[in-house]
Amino acid sequence: MDLKSLKSRHKELNRIIDAGYKNYIPDERLRRLKKEKLRIKEIIEKDYIIEH
Repeated sequence: MDLKSLKSRHKELNRIIDAGYKNYIPDERLRRLKKEKLRIKEIIEKDYIIEH
């Protein structure tokens, strides 16, 4: 994935997680979404450090 698609997926996950707290989503599913969001954030930060 390129950096732009990673950032858009990160934003999408953020919206899904926020909606999950407002509307009941099982904890296990929220936990998986949060882990994916964290992995994407780490990739973005690593790429940003390498680029700059």
